[in-house]
Amino acid sequence: MATRNKKSSAPLTFDLPLELIAKIKSIRNGHGLASASEVVRLAMDKFDFERCQPVTVPHRQISVRITADQRAMLKRYAKKKGTSVGELLRLALEDLPVKPGKGRK
Repeated sequence: MATRNKKSSAPLTFDLPLELIAKIKSIRNGHGLASASEVVRLAMDKFDFERCQPVTVPHRQISVRITADQRAMLKRYAKKKGTSVGELLRLALEDLPVKPGKGRK
């Protein structure tokens, strides 16, 4: 079982996909652990951080000008879809073809 350093224990908040949250629950049951914190500590104890090679996608921040109506629309859809304005813009850009097709302006 993962050990806990009682000298310094502070909450750590991070995002996980729902599939990993479900896996944490399964691991808790399978290993007889009392909390998600114990699962994370166990995972950290067992994982080889030296040999891991995380996949990272380089990002760069840009500034663009959009109309007030476009900004309001983005905010409305972000709220409706439960996501960020940036994620909606990424989806829109990924969907845009490099060259316009016939019948498109």
